[in-house]
Amino acid sequence: MPDTFESNAILNRLPKHLKQFIKPQNYANYSAIDQAVWRYVMRKNVDFLTTVAHKSYLEGLRQTGISIDHIPNMYGMNRILKEIGWAAVAVDGFIPPNAFMEFQAYNVLVIASDIRQLEHIEYTPAPDIIHEGAGHAPIIANPEYAEYLRRFGEIGCKAISSAKDYELYEAVRHLSIIKEAPNTPEADITSAEKTVEELQQNMGEPSEMALIRNLHWWTVEYGLIGTIENPKIYGAGLLSSIGESAWCMTDAVKKLPYTIEATYKDFDITKPQPQLYVTPDFAHLSLVLEEYANTMALRCGGLSGIRKLISSKALGSIELSTGLQISGVFTDVIEHNGKPIYIQTSSETALAYREKELVGHGTKTHKTGFGSPIGKLKGINLAIEDMSPRDLAAYNIYEERTVTLEFEGGIKVSGEIITGKRNLQGKIILVSFKNCTVTHGDTILFQPEWGIYDMAIGKAVVSAFAGPADLNSFDLITHVPSTQTIHVKKSAKLLELERLYQQVRDYREGQNRTISRTKVLEQLIEKHSNDWLLPLELYELAAKGNEKTLCNSISSHLETIKQDRPELGKLIDDGLGIVEKNTLVR
Repeated sequence: MPDTFESNAILNRLPKHLKQFIKPQNYANYSAIDQAVWRYVMRKNVDFLTTVAHKSYLEGLRQTGISIDHIPNMYGMNRILKEIGWAAVAVDGFIPPNAFMEFQAYNVLVIASDIRQLEHIEYTPAPDIIHEGAGHAPIIANPEYAEYLRRFGEIGCKAISSAKDYELYEAVRHLSIIKEAPNTPEADITSAEKTVEELQQNMGEPSEMALIRNLHWWTVEYGLIGTIENPKIYGAGLLSSIGESAWCMTDAVKKLPYTIEATYKDFDITKPQPQLYVTPDFAHLSLVLEEYANTMALRCGGLSGIRKLISSKALGSIELSTGLQISGVFTDVIEHNGKPIYIQTSSETALAYREKELVGHGTKTHKTGFGSPIGKLKGINLAIEDMSPRDLAAYNIYEERTVTLEFEGGIKVSGEIITGKRNLQGKIILVSFKNCTVTHGDTILFQPEWGIYDMAIGKAVVSAFAGPADLNSFDLITHVPSTQTIHVKKSAKLLELERLYQQVRDYREGQNRTISRTKVLEQLIEKHSNDWLLPLELYELAAKGNEKTLCNSISSHLETIKQDRPELGKLIDDGLGIVEKNTLVR
């Protein structure tokens, strides 16, 4: 990985396939307008959230070193986050859900480093640094919640997706990018929204990833805590949205007790939420998470787990009762009486035990796939894995002997045994044959000319999950997003406006006190009459200096803006209200 980020002890633990999503923050690219957007949202949020956010939020702002006046620098955040055992990295917008959750499992916050446009100051469908930095980071200072987030990532990254999930992810990513990008034609947005809507309506039975993403949304992103009558905000989506944080507290948003039923409630990322769920405390979040995890193939395995992997058409793993793990793209399963009796992968496959690849059984050995019977031998109650050396010899399962093994369900394996592998408990987990034929009725599953046949040993599939058992078995450095966040070339007018914002910022921070704020106001009125945020910043400075004449001029200009653009009225009034709370000028 190139030196695109400053590492630390926590980030050093990240596997290579996660590091491919990390990008440099490029802090110098934030304009003075970006800084003003951050400052407005944070001042307004902190002012409002003091009364409605969970008590951990404001304390968390202090603990995580997030400033109200400056967009956080990732390096600075990491120096402070390490004190609570976490770290943060910058990424480009949405990343695949499994990767997002796996970062959490490593105690790493994923932060989209772009910031919303001034036009989308109240809400943006795209992840941005306000949402991630000001929303997620402060609340993890609460150790109970931080452990929930880590545990959620640990379980969530093993959730199996469907083939349609990734298609939907790409469509939502594209929609969020073009909605946030300046000057996107309305027709393009409408078309992208239609694509997302059509995909959402034709997803079929929801996958594990779809369901656990619902839980993530209704807790980590949009969760409330306390009582139905008096809830507090802890979800990052609400903590970072100056519009929705206030709206969600009204009766217009239905409040429901948080239960496992939230798993089946879908959400629309592009719109405010019509209902929210309230957890009584953070401990309850973990109870519901474990309740859902008990339904996942990760813990249930079996025929349904294998079918989920086949449906995903993606790299996944199963674990047998012996602990042997098979990782690959699963394409077929033969069943008997509701149980899997033979599994098949069709491309590079690796075998592992306790997340460590078995020597000699990586993808180079099994480069075209792997198939094996599962279950017990026909007419024998004792499973192969439970046989003692004497039992194995009695059934001819012994080196250099030719044997025919018939399994329940009709799988037959005939060949000369070469050797076997055992686990640490002494149970046999793999038997290798030469001159081997494997059949199911009249169907040939393996024939001698294909080479050595390795037969996995296990009476049951105890687990099935997304991704490989051993991360080092496969080349996972494959991430190429279909769309990139759009950064358009700035016009001369916008650059001029940024220069005015920078002058006011320099004045406020004491870097240049020679700037005439009256002239800045005159240029705004003449050339940028629709801009409302910089006049607010000028008003704040004038109010602090008790410059009533300048205050009156700015107020008059802001009133004109409100008349011309009524939709900005509340934003302006809220900004003035915050200024007046902190000054003597009325």
